[in-house]
Amino acid sequence: MSRMTLEGLVEEALDGGISLETAASVAALPVDELTFLLAAADQVRRAHFGTRVRLCSIVNARSNLCGEDCAFCAQSSRAHANTPTYPLLDEEALLDRARTAREAGATEFSIVTSGKSPSAAELDRIARILRQETGMQRCASIGVLSREELLRLKAAGLEVFHHNLEAAPRFYEEIVTTRTFSENLTAVRAAKDVGLKVCCGGIFGMGETWEDRVELFRIIRDLNADRVPVNFLHPIDGTPMGNRPLLDAREALRIVVLARLMLPTKPINIAGGREVVLGPLQPMVFMAGATSVLIGDYLTTKGRAAANDLEMIRSLGLVVEYE
Repeated sequence: MSRMTLEGLVEEALDGGISLETAASVAALPVDELTFLLAAADQVRRAHFGTRVRLCSIVNARSNLCGEDCAFCAQSSRAHANTPTYPLLDEEALLDRARTAREAGATEFSIVTSGKSPSAAELDRIARILRQETGMQRCASIGVLSREELLRLKAAGLEVFHHNLEAAPRFYEEIVTTRTFSENLTAVRAAKDVGLKVCCGGIFGMGETWEDRVELFRIIRDLNADRVPVNFLHPIDGTPMGNRPLLDAREALRIVVLARLMLPTKPINIAGGREVVLGPLQPMVFMAGATSVLIGDYLTTKGRAAANDLEMIRSLGLVVEYE
């Protein structure tokens, strides 16, 4: 695109998403073009989602005890962080967390476990939890599963399978060595093949380039992921990335814009790192294209009060969509 205009950018995004060439042009724009980009992303979001937003919540159901070496994670085998360690929570504890999330306004609840995949006994417990009605959409982020395991959880009530790619292939090799990028792709495709909705995104601010970001969203688009979580690195002491500087808030917003313009019809959920990276600019994530935020605490870090997020949403004239 030789000369980018607001009308042209919006039209291209609404016509199935911007091309890789245009995405590269968007990524190359200077930070003082943020207002222009926000205007485009907001138009695209409103065209497909109107004023509707959703709220998600997660529970760290199995903490630490992880053999993976993800450089960003406090639960990793490479980390020396002050992280609680406990086995998979019992059924009543998980249901209690789900009830708390529902009372806070969550529309989706995800069981998250550390490690590459759950044991057979853990899978049994997760299946029993999924059979319980919580009034929320049922999601799980529990590593790499076989087709048979995915079908079993789907039969138990699983609706959404969450599995992040973390970063584009070139950069992924610099942050994870115990699991290949192709294994992640296989996990996502297997979930899609059995008819589950897939929530698939990445983490930004780890040192990746804009080219890496464009490539990651291109892969997610090709996978036809149903939802796209956008996480920002929250550097944690004791992890290999504990000393990385925080991503600039304006750059974080531009990443959300890029996701919206490349994936115009997909729900985009702003998750980890939102509070520390965006600070007072948090309300702008919706103008940047977000349609959902994660409320409550994260896996190893605290979130802010759900009531504050609900008030932020109301003040913007947005409406939480309950199903």
